[in-house]
Amino acid sequence: MAPFLSNSPKMVDGTRSNGTGGDTAIGGMSSSAQASHSVQIQDAVDTEFLIVGAGPAGAALACFLGSHGFKGIMISSASGTANTPRAHITNMAALECLRDIGLYEELERLGSTGEEHMQHTRWCHSMAGEEYARIHSWGNDPRRKGEYKLASPCEPFDLPQTVLEPVLVRHAALKGFKCRFDTELVSFVDDAKTGLITTTIRDNVSNHEYQIRTRYLFGADGARSQVVKQLNLPLVVQPDQGIAINVLVKTDLSHLVKNRKGNLHWVMQPDREHPHFGWMGIVRMVKPWNEWMFILFPDRDYDRSQSKPSKEEYQKRVREFIGDDTPAEILDVSTWYINEIVAEEYSKGNVFCLGDAVHRHPPLNGLGSNTCIQDAFNLAWKVAYVCKGLALPSLLSTYSMERQPVGHSIITRANQAYRDHHHVWEALGMLPKDLSARKEILQELKSATPEGSKRRRAFYAAIKHTSHEFHGLGIEMNQHYEGQGIYIVDEPHPYVPLGRAAEDIVLYHEPNTYPGSRLPHVWLNKATPEEPISTIDLAGHGSFTLFTGIGGGAWSKAAENIAEKLKVPIQAYSIGFGQDWEDVYLEWESVRGVEESGAVLVRPDRFVAWRASEVLYETKACEAKLLTVVQTILGHVDP
Repeated sequence: MAPFLSNSPKMVDGTRSNGTGGDTAIGGMSSSAQASHSVQIQDAVDTEFLIVGAGPAGAALACFLGSHGFKGIMISSASGTANTPRAHITNMAALECLRDIGLYEELERLGSTGEEHMQHTRWCHSMAGEEYARIHSWGNDPRRKGEYKLASPCEPFDLPQTVLEPVLVRHAALKGFKCRFDTELVSFVDDAKTGLITTTIRDNVSNHEYQIRTRYLFGADGARSQVVKQLNLPLVVQPDQGIAINVLVKTDLSHLVKNRKGNLHWVMQPDREHPHFGWMGIVRMVKPWNEWMFILFPDRDYDRSQSKPSKEEYQKRVREFIGDDTPAEILDVSTWYINEIVAEEYSKGNVFCLGDAVHRHPPLNGLGSNTCIQDAFNLAWKVAYVCKGLALPSLLSTYSMERQPVGHSIITRANQAYRDHHHVWEALGMLPKDLSARKEILQELKSATPEGSKRRRAFYAAIKHTSHEFHGLGIEMNQHYEGQGIYIVDEPHPYVPLGRAAEDIVLYHEPNTYPGSRLPHVWLNKATPEEPISTIDLAGHGSFTLFTGIGGGAWSKAAENIAEKLKVPIQAYSIGFGQDWEDVYLEWESVRGVEESGAVLVRPDRFVAWRASEVLYETKACEAKLLTVVQTILGHVDP
């Protein structure tokens, strides 16, 4: 890659600084242009990439850019990585991204997995008390396990953000990204003439301000994003659904979970008076089984501006939720808003926003940090290809085109999941203000009367419907892309969800190779068996991948020639009887969507870019077709 700036005098933290200050021209900017800045700053640092925010979105982006051989700077206004658990459910779609850079096994060791920790979501009177209902969750329903196993080589696990972030930041640092905490973005100026973005940065420890000049600025700075604000990205904002209060608690509940296995426990006590700040809540596992997050939902009469609960009041509510005399220590209290906000576009010029900066929603369905990581994975390979000269800048426009609809879908789903719980609350009698009315409803739920039967049916239906939240495999894995980055000219029909995904797009995932879909996971092996490998692991790693089969040798040769001609990495594999890889369970045959001699081209982010039903008549025809496809995706040829 060509140097970022020529004639740069010296390096600072792996980047360059002019070291002169005053009216010296900076990176092609005239002294008069500099004088127009409101702050005259002595120091300046140059870098190719500046990431604002070191949470799951920013740190993951630094990791992914680092995997492409790039270095840069990542800043965060926070004093360190996350100090409260926040996000925790880590799904397969996000884990496949992290698997691409070799982090899956480390994170799996750190997370809490499977039936031991994530078997159920429960509704109960207290942790020690009566249980109203439970539902299998996160792939642990015996009727759904196979779907999860077939969907990915990864398995979902519970990984608190306090554990995830340090791993990502460390990996990013090892790959060459300098990370500065207690450092915030003050402002930035995007100079279209020079192609440079000049940012003003403040070190909040020393209160010293300086400039960082960069080719690319990434706003991963969360729900109060300065980058989104200064970029003036239009936001679609729905009315919020109030606030929630996180109370982080150290308490050993191991004596209770033996018969209550699960990481989420809704606690509702309709037969008791409640404080306004803690109408009901969720007890969420952080570390099994001695650290928990008590998420309190205030009632409609709670006025945060008028009263702030004392630590003793929080302590009392925690004890009521536990339901016995188990000691409990409050470690932290914080609040958050139940938002429904998404940006209409994610970028302008070479300023790109991702993560919570552009999609804000409650944590239901566990989509938060997972979507942040996938935003970063989608963006990183495109930036890398453009910076390496393999693609034209038009490829970068596909980031917003592809990820904004995903952001819209996940904020809608998460908020709908929250609204769906209203039916549970209603059936259990949580909604009336009057205590006697709530007690009457709870008694009716237990009664052998027509009214009791009707209420129980409503309650059971509401519980069953929460599977859209706790087993929403479809919303996690069914992302589908369109636009320049996907070549569909050769498809005879428009894309429609198939199989059970057509029945319920949130619940079910149907693997397929229609361009724009996620590459299906299939286990492969050699004719003389070795360690099995997933199609997911053959693809990715910064390269395009072409899968073909018996009779498709012309496609493999075409991929080899085009890779040499365009200097674009393209790996080619033949799958089938006696081929490079054996389709040992005959799963690839069922999902490949093309004939044995056909081809499936996969992008570096493991989304299908294009496919051909069968081999063309001549090798030259195969090469010409594949060349057109790759050049179109990379912006060298108009779609």
